[in-house]
Amino acid sequence: MAVKAAKAGKGAASVYVICGKDAFLVAQECEALLDRLLPAEQRPMALYQPPAEQAEIADVLDELRTVPFLAERRVVLIKDADAFVSANRQHLENYFEKPAPRGVMILTVNTWTKTTRLAKKLPDIGQLVDVGDIGARQLPQFACRWAESKYGKKLASATAHLLVELTGDDPGRIASEIDKLAAYVGDRQTIAADDVHKLIGNNRMFNAFAVIDSMTAGDFATALKRLRNMFAADKSAEYTVVGAFAYHLRKMFAAKVLLGRGVNPRQVAQQLRIFGDTDRFFRQLSRMTLEDIGDIICRIARIDYLTKTGGAECKLAIEHLVIELAAGTR
Repeated sequence: MAVKAAKAGKGAASVYVICGKDAFLVAQECEALLDRLLPAEQRPMALYQPPAEQAEIADVLDELRTVPFLAERRVVLIKDADAFVSANRQHLENYFEKPAPRGVMILTVNTWTKTTRLAKKLPDIGQLVDVGDIGARQLPQFACRWAESKYGKKLASATAHLLVELTGDDPGRIASEIDKLAAYVGDRQTIAADDVHKLIGNNRMFNAFAVIDSMTAGDFATALKRLRNMFAADKSAEYTVVGAFAYHLRKMFAAKVLLGRGVNPRQVAQQLRIFGDTDRFFRQLSRMTLEDIGDIICRIARIDYLTKTGGAECKLAIEHLVIELAAGTR
């Protein structure tokens, strides 16, 4: 009979497999598990964490079987362990039959096939933590929870949606932007939409605005130069440029609709919170039809989908779109 998980120490399993495709979410789950298993002061003596590509199975098993010093348990953590698991499957199956009584193995993996012999042995001595993904619709709620749980800051639903639009759909980047926003607002308990605009949106929106301005004027050389400067100046632009363009184009679409209903430009600017050079914004609108803007929004959405699924490279796809549209307006 397999040794039960409780042998690894009170309240701990012998093996934890944390599975998920989102590196940030997996890392968060892993850190939370480590916090439960080992106080920070015990980690220098009781945690062994070799890089996955350097981990030797003999060393890993020796560490798990080493009696912990001044700690309840010995923890071995191997991140990105897919290749390690594949290369050492038989050794791991044997270990799962008789795990160390005070050792805890943590493996983070991208995939975990539940039909393998190794996976079938896991429930007897350990636990599978399936992190899963956060769907696009759940990202604003994730942003609100992160701001509240980590910093005690309130984030209104509309503000969270704005943040996601400007940042993109990567939970790690969203969390990083909230970290900056929390420091920016200081003792204030609420992160407002204006904070998001000032700290995150202004530069990205201005850069997207400048590219679209050159593009709609038919100046594809300047449009391309501005786009490349946008990528060069901001390391995260490859992930956020689609959101910045989509956000600005949706404003253009909404403004075009309101103008078509007879609303004057000043009221449109106030209603849609269009700041800065509003005259330039409305000049952009005058160069495009509602159908033109809608078509570009659809094409931006297509680029977003293809880059996320590996069907296109973001920089090249956006450059091609800008050149094509600028040339078409000349």
